[in-house]
Amino acid sequence: MNYYIENATLVNEGQTFVASVFVSDGKIAKIVREGETFDTGSSQIIDAQGKYLIPGIIDEHVHFREPGLTHKADIYTESRAAVAGGVTSFMDMPNTNPQTTTQELLQQKFDLAAEKSLANYSFYLGATNDNLAEVVKTDPKQVCGIKLFMGSSTGNMLVDQNEVLVRLFRESPCLIAAHCEDEQMIHANTVRCKDLAAKGEVIADAGIHPFVRTSEACYKSSSKAVDMAEKFGARLHVMHISTKAELPLFRNDIPLKDKKITAETCPHYLWFDEHDYEDKSFAIKCNPAIKSSRDKKALLDALRTGLIDTIGTDHAPHLLEEKLTGDYFTSKSGFPSIQHSLDVMVNVLGKESLPLLVQLMCHNPAILYQIVRRGFLREGYHADMVLVEMNANHCISNKNEYSKCGWTPYDSLEVHSLVTHTFVNGNLVYENGIFHEENRGERLIFNR
Repeated sequence: MNYYIENATLVNEGQTFVASVFVSDGKIAKIVREGETFDTGSSQIIDAQGKYLIPGIIDEHVHFREPGLTHKADIYTESRAAVAGGVTSFMDMPNTNPQTTTQELLQQKFDLAAEKSLANYSFYLGATNDNLAEVVKTDPKQVCGIKLFMGSSTGNMLVDQNEVLVRLFRESPCLIAAHCEDEQMIHANTVRCKDLAAKGEVIADAGIHPFVRTSEACYKSSSKAVDMAEKFGARLHVMHISTKAELPLFRNDIPLKDKKITAETCPHYLWFDEHDYEDKSFAIKCNPAIKSSRDKKALLDALRTGLIDTIGTDHAPHLLEEKLTGDYFTSKSGFPSIQHSLDVMVNVLGKESLPLLVQLMCHNPAILYQIVRRGFLREGYHADMVLVEMNANHCISNKNEYSKCGWTPYDSLEVHSLVTHTFVNGNLVYENGIFHEENRGERLIFNR
């Protein structure tokens, strides 16, 4: 079906202007500026006056839990949550069950997504201490990257042998996306906190998390990854930056397309801080930990100055009982967030910063990963697009959560933006709370 999106306010490549967009055969066929005439033919017309049209969000950091952990999330349910939040493409992590550490298992996930996903997709191959032979087989045009855990997290895929790290940074055929926390420091902090808790000297509540997974642990690991990438010329993307200390490791004096070392942060590091543990408790426990208000401010400044290049959600669903049952040492780390990333970021930066958000959440992931014909509102590009209504005040609620786990740490947060329509490859897949599920997303292709 052809669509004509009429009189929208387009936000694209630093410009904001009123135009209409003709969508045909899954592509943006024509951008019609004010004053121009265009024969819409038999197109379905969508009146977008007063709404903002942005490129589809590209979330390069999600955990959709399939295969093996589908009691809490799966590709179908989480892709529904994604398109409801304006995310039209995602890149999924390998710490599933089984872990995605071979080319065969990687292909199985692509096959699952082709059957189930409403959004476009790619998957990371996971690095381990003994699968370098699988890593070097990876086709950089077909796979988003290699995920490297330099600190253990959910799934425990820690790579801690230095000779393996050296070979990985030297031989990886594509981007390395790294989780950076120093394992020895975290282990020592955990042992100390367990001992203090056993003696009754500390309470093992959520508030101790940033004292276990510390800023020092993040910096030590991130600086090591950056050093190795510089030494061997690797393409490194350090994920979920959570501290002020790490920011000097990155550059903002060259264009993104020329950077070989880049950084991502997440909405929860920009909204929550250490003061929220008392109210949110284990609901906001994640790895790396949410840290201080000083760190939060520094991260916000880094978004505006270009030290941080992308915003990914680290969407990581767990059942609520896995989060809230037991104590600090048994509570799972991670939470769902993909449905609300745009709303939260509009709250964080304000409506006037929508061009910056589009840069960070749409353009920059496309540039950084070299995704073919996505991430921009350009003629000839795939019609991945989102209509957003501003000043549409509403409260995020667990009752309206599409993630399979059925809850969100943003429950009861009043937000000011609302996704009304989401197009994936020119197909209208989400419309004012209704899903159109006749079509599936496509595999992302990379121009490397």
